[in-house]
Amino acid sequence: MTDKELAEQLLAAVGPAGRIVHAYNCMTRLRLHVKDGGIPVEEIKKIPGVLGVNKSGDEWQIVLGPGKATKVTKEFKALLEQEGAMPQSDSSTISSLAQAASVGDGKELHDTIRKKNATPAKLALKKISAIFVPIIPAFIACGLITGLLNVALKIEPSWAASPIAQMLAVAGSAAFFGLNIFVGINAVKVFGGSPMIGGVLAAVMSHPSLASISADGIAFAPGRGGVVAVLLVSLFAAWLEKKLHRHIPDMFDLFATPLITVLLSTFAALCICQPVGGCISEAIGAAATESIRSGGAVTGFLLGGAFLPMVMAGVHQGLTPIHAELLARYGVTILLPVLAMAGGGQVGAALAVYAKTKNKGLRKTIASALPVGIMGVGEPLIYGVTLPLGKPFIGACIGGACGGAVQAYYMVGSAALGISGLPLAASTDNIPIYLLGLAVSYAVGFIAAWILGFDDPEP
Repeated sequence: MTDKELAEQLLAAVGPAGRIVHAYNCMTRLRLHVKDGGIPVEEIKKIPGVLGVNKSGDEWQIVLGPGKATKVTKEFKALLEQEGAMPQSDSSTISSLAQAASVGDGKELHDTIRKKNATPAKLALKKISAIFVPIIPAFIACGLITGLLNVALKIEPSWAASPIAQMLAVAGSAAFFGLNIFVGINAVKVFGGSPMIGGVLAAVMSHPSLASISADGIAFAPGRGGVVAVLLVSLFAAWLEKKLHRHIPDMFDLFATPLITVLLSTFAALCICQPVGGCISEAIGAAATESIRSGGAVTGFLLGGAFLPMVMAGVHQGLTPIHAELLARYGVTILLPVLAMAGGGQVGAALAVYAKTKNKGLRKTIASALPVGIMGVGEPLIYGVTLPLGKPFIGACIGGACGGAVQAYYMVGSAALGISGLPLAASTDNIPIYLLGLAVSYAVGFIAAWILGFDDPEP
């Protein structure tokens, strides 16, 4: 019986797929959390290849043996994804999406757009985003610590020599110090390999001892290529590990696969991924900074105005590694303050709708969504208010464009990632200008939505 056939029989016994809450494996067992608690234990024990069934708390453990557990779990997860996959469809215009949902029906419209974005390219971007999303809380914490510390030191520069300030400086830089390792762990996991192998390879690429090694007169550089190089080697390592799992006998798989993966991936990392990643990361940094430096307000206007449509199209997820690379290279990302203005435009446009509408239900929706919108969570306003109404969404884009022009003109940078709106101010390197740009996005979004108008829904 093949691994896929065994996985199919296990899913047939414990399924359907909707019952499976979580599935993963250790070295010897497929571990499952299922709805309603129970599985047919005796039926599963009769399946060839199953060595036993145990229960620990609310987790069921199907014993398959070393090596076998990894391979069968991979096939099992693939079956779950296949049965739970979202249907793909062609993209549509903003107006058609707006007509398909009612005002305030944010969840339905959000789900509709998400399904329309389930194309292979956008799903690939979603995978890239999934690598960085777990790291965002660290970016937020460390970025805010750095931002607030900088504000305090501007007020009282002598405090920089104090132990507390020095400890806070270390804490603020910690996320960036360990960034490559965090990305390596998450990337190999997302790509289908063993997470800690990704961490090991990222540590190899960041190891300070590399500085003392050279080959044919070419010196290695710790951390060269940043997160781009780590993503490249993680993709290679995950691919190699999966290939090895298929070809190495089960009795050797547990130790031979990780050994060969790390050995081969180390050479690939240092000889290929770091040079290639270095060129790509340098190009990303130069392109981002030069486009804003030379384009100034015009570039900021275009980026700020285009961000909301990018969110709808699902391509905004590809910006996350660019932010991370800029943070790692320069200590700030100059793109985030520009793009954050799109949320400000949403707030202004929603305020205009609130002022003009006679629909009590719509006013209630806006009143509940505005506070979180100001704090940088714009989905309730986008999918529940401005997008269904159509024209206010365009007004929000205009507001975001004007706010983005202000941020880009002054090249405001942010030391944090993952936050937006008013909270982002504390992590920026020019708080007054950031707040000015945010106020501009509010005001222009309000004015644009007011002038454009909208068809007020019937009460």
